[in-house]
Amino acid sequence: MRNEPEPNWLDDEEMDAWIQVAILLSRLPHALDAQLLRDAQLTHFEYEVLASLSEAPDRTLRMSALAELANGSLSRLSHVVTRLEKRDWVQRRPCPDDGRFTNASLTQAGWEKVVATAPGYAANVRNLVVDRLSRAQIRQLAAIGKRINEPKPGAR
Repeated sequence: MRNEPEPNWLDDEEMDAWIQVAILLSRLPHALDAQLLRDAQLTHFEYEVLASLSEAPDRTLRMSALAELANGSLSRLSHVVTRLEKRDWVQRRPCPDDGRFTNASLTQAGWEKVVATAPGYAANVRNLVVDRLSRAQIRQLAAIGKRINEPKPGAR
C-alpha cells in the first residue's frame, strides 16, 4: 500500500463558494441559450462568434483567433461558421497576409443580425446577473473573473 498524501479537501466556506459557482455554471448557459434561441434562433456560441466578429477590425478575424475568443475548438468553430455561412451572416476567405490561414468575416446581414439581437441579449444578461448585484459587487465579480480566467503561471 502506497502512502498517498491526504486530499486537500475544501473547507465549509470554500465548498459553499464552489457550490455557488457550479450552480452558476449549469444555469447561465441554459438561460442564455434559451433566450437567444427563442428570440433570435441562435445558440449562445453562435452569438459569441457573431459578436466577436462585429467588434473586430473590418469585422474579420482569423479562424484560429475567433476560436480562442469564442472559447471553442477550431473544429467546433468550423461547424458553427458553416451554419452561419448558410444563413449569409459570415463568409470565409483565405487570409490575404498568409494564404495558409482562413479568415471569417461578418457580412452585412450578419451585422444586422447582431444589431437586432444585442438588445435582447443585454437585457437577459442584466436580468440574470447585473441587476442582482450592487456596483461594488459588479467590480468584485469582474476582478474575480479576471483572476480565475488568467493563465496559471507556467501554463500555455
